[in-house]
Amino acid sequence: MVVDDMSTSRGLLLKALEEIGIRHVGFETTGLRAVTALESSPTHLVLSDFNMPELDGLGLLAQLRSRPSTRAIGFILVTGRADPATIEAGRRLGMNNVLLKPFGVPDLRNCIEAVVGRL
Repeated sequence: MVVDDMSTSRGLLLKALEEIGIRHVGFETTGLRAVTALESSPTHLVLSDFNMPELDGLGLLAQLRSRPSTRAIGFILVTGRADPATIEAGRRLGMNNVLLKPFGVPDLRNCIEAVVGRL
């Protein structure tokens, strides 16, 4: 699942996923909507933007890790902020990887493969 409030960023992620052969990807536009959707229909991996209203990427991660039904979902934070404090906070919460913007398709593939194995 891709979680991003900006349609352009969301579209870039979805297009890049399709280019590496990952199709049938769900998306949500807010962290709160993602929590609800993932509780009712868990997925293997979430790629979430960091900067979103209502519930940012780290807030979403915290919510997912606090629920038994979503605790084991892989989580990649997508951010343009390479701020070490943000990345460390994500790691403490159980983030599996981080993808820095701007990114290319090979970067996305490598990031995902580091979490789920070879595609």
